[in-house]
Amino acid sequence: MVTCPLCDAVLDYDEDELDEGDELTCDECAETLRVVGTNPLDLEAADEPGEDEDEEDDDEEDEDDEYDEEDESGEEDDDWR
Repeated sequence: MVTCPLCDAVLDYDEDELDEGDELTCDECAETLRVVGTNPLDLEAADEPGEDEDEEDDDEEDEDDEYDEEDESGEEDDDWR
């Protein structure tokens, strides 16, 4: 029996047919769930932190790019203001 880890609703999926990385949706709470383990079956919310750490790191790098460093002449670039 497959149950939603967020609302404990019974999900209409065959446990034997689910593979790690599969995503499914809970009909009760409408959350997208990801299979993170198959023996035993382990589900988590697809948008939980931890799985998306790489995306967070990319976001931090993008923020760093927004700030212009001093150019080679030692003057700051004021184009961003």
